[in-house]
Amino acid sequence: MAMIETINLTKRYGNFVALNGLNLVINEGDCFGFIGPNGAGKTTTIKILATLLKPSSGQASIDGLTVGYQNRLIRPMIGYVPDFMGAYDDMVVAEYLEFFAACYNIHGPKRTKIVGDVLELTDLTYKASSDVNSLSRGMQQRLSVARVLLHDPKVLLMDEPASGLDPRARIEMRELLKELKRMGKTILISSHILHELAELCNSVGIIERGDLLYQGTVDDALRRAGMGKGVLVGVAERVEEAAKLLKEVPGIRSIALAEQGAGNGVAASITTSGRVLRLVLEEGALAGVSDIPNRLVNGGFRITHFAEEPVSLETAFMKLTKGLVQ
Repeated sequence: MAMIETINLTKRYGNFVALNGLNLVINEGDCFGFIGPNGAGKTTTIKILATLLKPSSGQASIDGLTVGYQNRLIRPMIGYVPDFMGAYDDMVVAEYLEFFAACYNIHGPKRTKIVGDVLELTDLTYKASSDVNSLSRGMQQRLSVARVLLHDPKVLLMDEPASGLDPRARIEMRELLKELKRMGKTILISSHILHELAELCNSVGIIERGDLLYQGTVDDALRRAGMGKGVLVGVAERVEEAAKLLKEVPGIRSIALAEQGAGNGVAASITTSGRVLRLVLEEGALAGVSDIPNRLVNGGFRITHFAEEPVSLETAFMKLTKGLVQ
């Protein structure tokens, strides 16, 4: 069932087209990664879905309710997390959450319990009496998530929630999002940290200059970008001879030296020596690669590395946003 849907959604600012006929479908329970360069239209889309911005034309809906016409019914169903949170001065964490709980007509003992629950979920219980403005960037982002969970929304709209976070804070945010996903929330998240989206999201959308270039799974994005399935094979010496031997293996589309800094998971000390080959396989040929180590060993080669190449959403993004796929 579609929880979020847009039909020919368009937003213009004068002659500038921020969104150009966006057609998007996100099903209930999906964790959807929205990817695109700055100015691509991600924030515009999220603000329209959050009922904060009116489209120029087209339609957007949340759980079958039309944005712009049924906003009063939509707003209790959604939680919007902007890239930067705002807070009143001289307000501590617990007061901040109690204030917003009251805005959702949550009162009395129920409010106290809900505030305690979301503090525990976001691991902020020990900061309940701390001044909001004294929190680190990572803790402020977790508090922003806690705020939108007070009314238990079905849909979370998250605009760059990991922006500006240090590595530890990003890991903590990712684990929190995984827990929200397990709770059955429908999550739309925009981010520039693509490898984390690949791990977290079951589907992604790639947008550029207001046009949606792709929507689907990460694996489908890689296939559409023409990357193929990759296997990395390292040999101690005679790499050219090894490449010639492997060309005889059925199902291998191409063989090349793995590039240094390509994000393929090979240690730099191995890559710089020029002894790692990247094999691109034909569709469905992965099962046949088990014969590769035997062929190399029988050919007198010493194998130093053998692994399936990690999925690289970054590479697919770079190819899909260069006009290679329209």
